[in-house]
Amino acid sequence: MNILFFGPNGSGKGTQGAILKDKYNTPHIESGAIFRENIGKGTELGAQAKAYIDKGDLVPDEITIPMILDRLKQDDCKNGWLLDGFPRNKNQAIKLDEALKEAGMALDIVVEILLDREIAKNRIMGRRLCVNDNNHPNNIYIDAIKPDGDKCRVCGGDLKTRDDDQDEAAINKRHNIYYDTTEGTLASAYYFKDLAGAGLKYITLDGAPSVKEVTAELVSKLD
Repeated sequence: MNILFFGPNGSGKGTQGAILKDKYNTPHIESGAIFRENIGKGTELGAQAKAYIDKGDLVPDEITIPMILDRLKQDDCKNGWLLDGFPRNKNQAIKLDEALKEAGMALDIVVEILLDREIAKNRIMGRRLCVNDNNHPNNIYIDAIKPDGDKCRVCGGDLKTRDDDQDEAAINKRHNIYYDTTEGTLASAYYFKDLAGAGLKYITLDGAPSVKEVTAELVSKLD
C-alpha cells in the first residue's frame, strides 16, 4: 500500500504513522527527515535545498518533489510507503500527483485525521515531558494520560514542558496553514479526495478518541 497521511499538529498523526510502520512493515517517510538525510549525505538536491534553508527561504517544489520521489524509489519502499508531512498546500498536491503518475507510482490510500482545531492546540500545549523518560505519556488535557498533579503519571518523576509546545503564536501559524481549505494543507487533502475512486481510497478518521481507538478504526478501514 502506498499511503499519504494528513492530520494537524496535535492529532497523533506521527504516532499512528509509527504504528502502521510496525504493523505493516512499511517505511514511515517524513518530509523533514528527507531534507535532513539529503543535506547530511551531501547529495546534489540536498546542497540545493541547503542553500535555500540557510537563507531562511522555503525550498522550491522543483527540489522537494524530486527528493521525495528519490526516497520513494528506494528498495525498502518496493512493497509500499507511508508519506507524512507533504504536500502542505494545493499546488504541491497537484505537482506531487503529476510526478507520481509520471514515475508510474500509484497512490492507493489517502488518510485524513479529523480533529477540532481547539482540541489540537490544547493537546500540543498540554503535553508534559517526564524528566526520567520522555516516552512516559502525560497531557493535562487528555483524561487517559493526565499527570498525577505535577508529577508523571507513570513513575512520579518531575514534569517539564517543551518551549515550542507553549508557543501559541507558532502553533496558530502552523494550524492556519493546515486548516486552510482554499490553498493550505486541507486543500491539498481535498484535492486527492476529489480524485477518490478508480483505485484511490480516501479514509477519514476521528482523531478525538484514544490512540488505541484511532488505530483500531484506521486498521479496520485499511484491511
